Amino acid sequence: MAVGNTSAAQWRAIEDVSVLAASTQRPWTEISPAVVDNFQRDGVVILREAFPKWVEPLRAGLQRNLDNPRNFAFPCDSANDDEPGRFFDSYCNWQLIPEYLLFIFTSEAAAIAAQLMESQTAQLFHDHAFTKEPGTQKATPWHHDLPYYCVDGTQTVSIYVALDATPTQTAVRFLKGSHRDGKTYRPRNFASGAEYEHEDSSLLPAPEVDPHGTDIFVEALSPGDALCFDFRTLHGTTSAEIENRRRAFSTRWMGDDVRYLERQGETSPPLDNLGLQSGEVMRPDLFPVLWPPSHD
Repeated sequence: MAVGNTSAAQWRAIEDVSVLAASTQRPWTEISPAVVDNFQRDGVVILREAFPKWVEPLRAGLQRNLDNPRNFAFPCDSANDDEPGRFFDSYCNWQLIPEYLLFIFTSEAAAIAAQLMESQTAQLFHDHAFTKEPGTQKATPWHHDLPYYCVDGTQTVSIYVALDATPTQTAVRFLKGSHRDGKTYRPRNFASGAEYEHEDSSLLPAPEVDPHGTDIFVEALSPGDALCFDFRTLHGTTSAEIENRRRAFSTRWMGDDVRYLERQGETSPPLDNLGLQSGEVMRPDLFPVLWPPSHD
């Protein structure tokens, strides 16, 4: 079993995704002002039963990925061969896996993202699917996502859809309000816990967070529940043993103020040769604007 990210397939299969975005519609669902306020304050909220009808399709899409990981983009195993269980993830596969594409282009995710970000628009960045198999004791190290990415901005959200029931002991934990502290931490390799090599002196050493502190947000999840969190919100897990399979599917969204940023080191996903300069808007032919649902 190879550990670490591998670019096993091209992530682009559609020449211009803005055409597909303009020819499809996404439904509206109302998010209450109180939930939006909580997201803005804490950097994380849970939406119960947000996507129940999508659980089976997304499980089927993830199984395609697991059955033939090298047919898809950026497969990664983060549990070493001498560690129990399996911690698999893969991203940028929405153009390659039809169930992912249907979710992104026809679900309520774009409308939810725009409301939580308090943004007029919601632009897809990428998808990210996860599986932790029974017996896994590999902790997800504390990190926030923004410094892994080739973007910068304050209007961001990840929508993490639980595909299995998950108890609080093994659920993802978040440090409430950490998206507002103005700090950016060096990315970590999930397999080794080591920090990425970066020349950016503004990045701070990866933090250690008390996973049981009073400022921790953690919730048991049922299939179809959605955790929504800012790219800047610190999160991680404990090393508690996974007793039942834990699968999830995330979509990452960008709002009005997000721009491309040429990082001074490795990014994940390693999206190279985008033809952009720092400060430019992410290309809609590669990263579709999905809210508003049409531009007629």
